[in-house]
Amino acid sequence: MVVDRITVMPHFMGTKLINRYCLLVVLLVFYPAQTLMSTQNVLIIDDRKTGDLYVTFGNKWNLVTDGVMGGVSEGQLTVDLIENRSCLRMRGDVSLENNGGFIQMALDLSDEVIESISGYSGIFVEVYGNNQEYNIHLRTQDIWLPWQSYRATFTAMPEWKTHYVPFVDFTPYRIDKALDISRLKRIGLVAIGRKFNADLCIGKVGFYH
Repeated sequence: MVVDRITVMPHFMGTKLINRYCLLVVLLVFYPAQTLMSTQNVLIIDDRKTGDLYVTFGNKWNLVTDGVMGGVSEGQLTVDLIENRSCLRMRGDVSLENNGGFIQMALDLSDEVIESISGYSGIFVEVYGNNQEYNIHLRTQDIWLPWQSYRATFTAMPEWKTHYVPFVDFTPYRIDKALDISRLKRIGLVAIGRKFNADLCIGKVGFYH
């Protein structure tokens, strides 16, 4: 009987330890992500804690210029520190030559984010700028031409400020379909439409109820 207890007990304890380890792994992997994604009725995409071009939850920011359409606007996208705030900074010169006229920092949303945005009423951006107007462009799966988007405008002042833009305020540009958030795939912060020096920093981006 003693021998039976010795052989059975280690097996039982080993099973319990394995189960606890699996539970711990699940909590470490999934619970922080859910906490990050849903804080105070917002869905945070990026809060600039990664230290690189990757967002907090998802893919990587990319710089896109009118060079894809033959334009000559130039820009750069860098990680920076503005007033002790970590941010992603887009700087450059917007030119109207060769039918151009924009630079933008664009983000293709991850599948996890896309699946989570149902029920949110708008997008928010925390920005620091140079007292110039910039656009937020949304692209969905219904869009395939490069100049098409849903657009809203804000002014980026030389101070940190959060702009809340309801989805109903976005205007279709060269597209007949209404904005369908369930088909959203990309967001972009854009310097566009006139010749000027762009300097825009983002500290946080997400969706709100």
